[in-house]
Parts: sequence; structure tokens; C-alpha cells
Amino acid sequence: MRVLVLGSTGFLGGHVAEQLRALPGVRLLAGGRSPADDVGIDLTADPAELAASLRAAAPAAVVNCAGLTAGSAVRLTDVNARGPAALCEALAAAAPAARLVHLGSAAEYGPTAPGAPVTEDAPTRPQGPYGATKLAGTAAVTASGLDAVVLRVFNPVGPGAPATGLPGRLVTELRRTPSDGTIETGDLSAHRDLVDARDVAEAVVLAVRAEGPLPPVLNIGSGRATVVREIATGLAAAAGFRGRIAETGQGSARSGTVSWQCADIRAARTALGWEPRRPLAASLADLWHATAPASV
Repeated sequence: MRVLVLGSTGFLGGHVAEQLRALPGVRLLAGGRSPADDVGIDLTADPAELAASLRAAAPAAVVNCAGLTAGSAVRLTDVNARGPAALCEALAAAAPAARLVHLGSAAEYGPTAPGAPVTEDAPTRPQGPYGATKLAGTAAVTASGLDAVVLRVFNPVGPGAPATGLPGRLVTELRRTPSDGTIETGDLSAHRDLVDARDVAEAVVLAVRAEGPLPPVLNIGSGRATVVREIATGLAAAAGFRGRIAETGQGSARSGTVSWQCADIRAARTALGWEPRRPLAASLADLWHATAPASV
């Protein structure tokens, strides 16, 4: 089975590629703009050019992990909205029987009612360019007529988390702050659904290999709302940090308008037989240990 993974060098894409590569009978094709990639595919290219690359790759399945979480509205639109639309058009022309697994985002929902896990049919009210462009990408995939599913990922954590997100930033701060020092963060009182990136990758693998059509959108999360402060306390515990975490800094503008969010994951359980397996403490400990300086 030939599986093309776009964004295979990213946080989630790296875990997806690792798990697919380990499966017997799977030939993993890495797609991207780098000359080192197996398949040179640029989602910002003309769909006809994309179609030619896809025709040559002949994938049985395509996993789109490519995306931007920050940047100008133009760049976010180009990658998160136009990219999936161009991919769908190219797949329809070059590999119409291939299954497409596209990674969406919980940011597409926007604010949700506290205490109520959000289901896939809930209203979508993204609060900024990131969520809006991810929602546009989801709309392109679900309207494409392809054998496609959008896995709407909530807040991924675990080894490889980028420094642009809270877990990655905290790791950086903990590495350079004395164990009895002070780390400044923004307000950490919001609740989020935190899911291990490796559990997300397992959901992707199941979606790639599932027989028959899948629902158009599936939530992928832990199914629990966790106060964001637990990211800081969990990483501090893993690091042996005994100092102070001061919530006096500026928080994330992208997530500040959403105080509570949790995924209803019953549909993913039913459709994929998937269940998140890794507890948050383990995800944070693995993230911390993965960033340890190499021994000389």
C-alpha cells in the first residue's frame, strides 16, 4: 500500500510517518517542497502541477498533515485553505480512488459551551484567521466528493511539540531557568482537550486502513477537559523544577477567546475503533526527555 504523507517533517506528520513506516506492506512516500522528499509536492502550486506529481506517485492513500498555526492571514489562507482545495482538485484528476485523511483543528469550532463536549455537528465559529482558514480547508475536503475524512485534532502534546506552542515554550524556559527560579507565563486557567500526538497518529493510521467510507469529520481528542495549568505543573514535575510559575505575562491571542473546550470522541470510537491511550503526565514527561541535550 502506497501512502503519501504531506507535512511528514512536522510535529504530527512526523509521528504519523513513523507509525506508517513501521507497518508491513506500507510504502511510505514523504511529500513536500524539499529536494530530499520522496515526492516533490507543493500544495501552493497549480492543481495541474499537483496532479502530475500525484499521478507519478500513485498513492492508495494521502495524509495531509501540512498546515500553518501562525503567520499572516495571506500565508495561513494559502496553506490551510487553498492548499487542501488544490489537493482535492488534483486528487480528483490524478488519483480519484485514493483515500484522503486530512488533519483539521479544534480551532474550527471556536467558543463552546463549558461542561459540554463538542460533537462534530456543532456550529463552527472560529475566532481568528487560523481557525477560519482551517475550517475553509475542511469545507474543501468534505465537499470534494472524494473518499475523504477530516480528523479534527484538539490540542496535541508529546515529544516533538514545537516551540511555538505552550508546551514547547515551557520546555525551552525550563531548560534555561534555574530549578529554583521563576518562569513567567500568560493566564493558564482555560480548559483544553489535550491529546498525545502519538494517539493522534494512531487515529490517522486507522483512518488510512479503514474499510468502507468514513464519516466526513471525526473529533480526535482525549475526551477530557484539562486546565491548561496542568501542562506547566506536569512539565515542572518532569524537570524537577521547584521554582515559581507566575501567570503574569501575555497569553495567546489565538486561544484567549476560548475558555473551555473538550471533544466528544464517540464517533471516532465507533468509526475507527480508536481510543486515546497515553495519560497527560506521560506525554509531558516524554516531551521533556526528548529535548534532553545529547550526551558527549
